[in-house]
Amino acid sequence: MNDRIVHMLDASPSEDLIQVEGWVRTKRDSKNFCFFEVNDGSSLRSLQVILDKNTSDIAQTINRISTGASVTFTGHLVESPGKNQKVELQASDVILHGEAPADTYPLQKKRHSLEFLREIAHLRPRTNTISAVARVRNELSYAIHHYFHEKGFVYVHTPIISASDCEGAGEMFQVTTLPLNSLDGSKPIDYSRDFFGKQANLTVSGQLEAEIYALALKNVYTFGPTFRAENSNTARHLAEFWMIEPEMAFCTLEGDMAVAEDFLKHIFTHVLEHCEEDMAFFTKWVQKGVAEGLQQVVEKPFIHLPYTDAVELLHKSPKEFEYPVAWGHDLQSEHEKYLTEEIFKAPVIVTDYPKEIKAFYMKLNDDGKTVRAMDVLVPRLGEIIGGSERESRYDVLSSRLKEQDLREDDYWWYLDLRRYGSVPHAGFGLGFDRVVQYVTGMQNIRDVIPFPRTVHNAEF
Repeated sequence: MNDRIVHMLDASPSEDLIQVEGWVRTKRDSKNFCFFEVNDGSSLRSLQVILDKNTSDIAQTINRISTGASVTFTGHLVESPGKNQKVELQASDVILHGEAPADTYPLQKKRHSLEFLREIAHLRPRTNTISAVARVRNELSYAIHHYFHEKGFVYVHTPIISASDCEGAGEMFQVTTLPLNSLDGSKPIDYSRDFFGKQANLTVSGQLEAEIYALALKNVYTFGPTFRAENSNTARHLAEFWMIEPEMAFCTLEGDMAVAEDFLKHIFTHVLEHCEEDMAFFTKWVQKGVAEGLQQVVEKPFIHLPYTDAVELLHKSPKEFEYPVAWGHDLQSEHEKYLTEEIFKAPVIVTDYPKEIKAFYMKLNDDGKTVRAMDVLVPRLGEIIGGSERESRYDVLSSRLKEQDLREDDYWWYLDLRRYGSVPHAGFGLGFDRVVQYVTGMQNIRDVIPFPRTVHNAEF
């Protein structure tokens, strides 16, 4: 019988013959026996395996096994006399699949720095920290799909290659088959000769395309990779990252906020219930109180706060901020954390931002100065979700494009959605990797995505 180690650790002793497959974490010799800690990635805990060294037909194999080697042990699950495990495997046979010579294998029985582990991203999933991150990331992915499926949303695959800039920031990776020497700026680029016949880029968001399907299927969501050529070499930025973007037709900002709150509480609850061992690890070794903080987000109602009121509260604060607070400026992380951690001690949804600091597609309020935008802020992180009610009026959307110097020809189809059967609709975006970072307490976003893509880094 083959089974994952996680299912064996709490099982009862059995006379059945059992096979255990995995990688050796440690090896310890005594006079007559050899003790192995074997892990297959299904749990933080490893299974202890005992082999009789006097068994002549496997003695040579035992000598070749070291930390990192891949093995299959066969034996019986017996009660363990040790205090650290309920059962152990009393093995009668072993197959060595792949050796890991101790003089060259980079991972040994010691704590390695996360900076070092990034240099060996092909091996770092075998460590406790990165394997725990991977399991939490997996459960979060499942929880996201489960939530939207149960709520009747349709999963839409939006394109990775796009001819429009959703955010209007211009920080996009160009996709081209033209010779590089023709892109040096010495003469105008003839994109009619390019593969797509026009300028194309990697997408920064699937939102605009998701709106197409929302205005036909009502409630949809995307979950896929996005790309930003932003020259930010920080612990919070990636060039390639994953986004979740639900879009809801016949929905206003109020409905958008309600879904965002319910959604976060669902996925955090799922992790707390299904990743108890890994969350205990993060609480002990990575971020004190991280699981408790998630529980508080789940239990507390979210505060709704207009941007203008938020600025006024920050102005009244005795705290000296590094970045000045002024109406018309975006809130910085220190402002967001102050609102959630010091003033309200709860998650906060800030609404109705000045139109100058938000994207063209957000619905303009009657005051002509603010838009129906929302940012969900949580303690310890700040902004975790950004969203809005979308501008559903053709004339207003057209004016907003012109205000931001965006060409209507590039958004003709987006304007068409306002010509034909337009309805109030809303949605939000959630950076998946930042959520994993928040849930685990990891300090650098490069450590919560399997293969980080950042400035000057595209290894593996």
